[in-house]
Amino acid sequence: MQIQKLSYNLGAEILGVDLRQSLDATTFSQIHAAFLQYSMLLFRDQPITKAQQIEFSRRFGELDNNDMAPRDRDPEFPEILLNTNRPLPGGKPLGKGAMVWHSDRAFMCSPAMATVLHGVDLPDVGGDTLFANMYLAYDTLSEGMKKLIEGLYGVHPGPHLIIDASTPERLAATSKLSRPIAHPLVRVHPETGRKVLYVGEKVNIIDGMTVAESVPLIRFLCAHATRPQGVYHHRWNKDDVLMWDNRCTLHMAVNDYDKTKTRYLDKTCVMGTPSGGYVYDGPMD
Repeated sequence: MQIQKLSYNLGAEILGVDLRQSLDATTFSQIHAAFLQYSMLLFRDQPITKAQQIEFSRRFGELDNNDMAPRDRDPEFPEILLNTNRPLPGGKPLGKGAMVWHSDRAFMCSPAMATVLHGVDLPDVGGDTLFANMYLAYDTLSEGMKKLIEGLYGVHPGPHLIIDASTPERLAATSKLSRPIAHPLVRVHPETGRKVLYVGEKVNIIDGMTVAESVPLIRFLCAHATRPQGVYHHRWNKDDVLMWDNRCTLHMAVNDYDKTKTRYLDKTCVMGTPSGGYVYDGPMD
């Protein structure tokens, strides 16, 4: 196995690994260490099946069954979300929420730890994905700004779900997922112990502040985090497998491709640990 950096501050390509094969403990340990070091890993030329993607993803932890989007997941493999502009009947194409800087499952008290994306069918040009290093974003803040945001919580709106009242349990679960979650603006990565800025363009208010007070600070933090020197721009090829650490990166899909072409990627999310966040019941405007 070889590791080749993709950019100065973020990402590495893993060479000499075939994800169609079960990984031995030594190889997986090396991949896991690289994942923590580089925050995003690329495996090229990996014509994996859905079952093989699930097997690889599950090595990192429990997978999300995508209960919050049942019409958009694979009918045979609920762990796989169909990230596509050609959805299943009743499903929906990739929404605008993917086209702003965000971290996956930030609307949950335990946001996603990792995301694995397999490029299945892609346009000839465009449809790229951008990534930002949130360690770097925090480290390059002034000491005054670090003190200002320490202890503050950004509010992440819940997804626009159809409330499922088929059973009392489903009603409670879908109602809870639809409520906003407040996460600390400064998180400590549970594996590396490093502080990281945890904010994105979906955050619309800071707990304890008004919208008018919150918006300038949120905009500054997002603009600071996504400066070109901290961003990696990934141009997709068929059978690329890309995985990233949602605890210390932001990402954004670029809406710049021919919509008559198919853009389809299989997505798995590894569930994370609690962030210290809580269900937010305060004002949103």
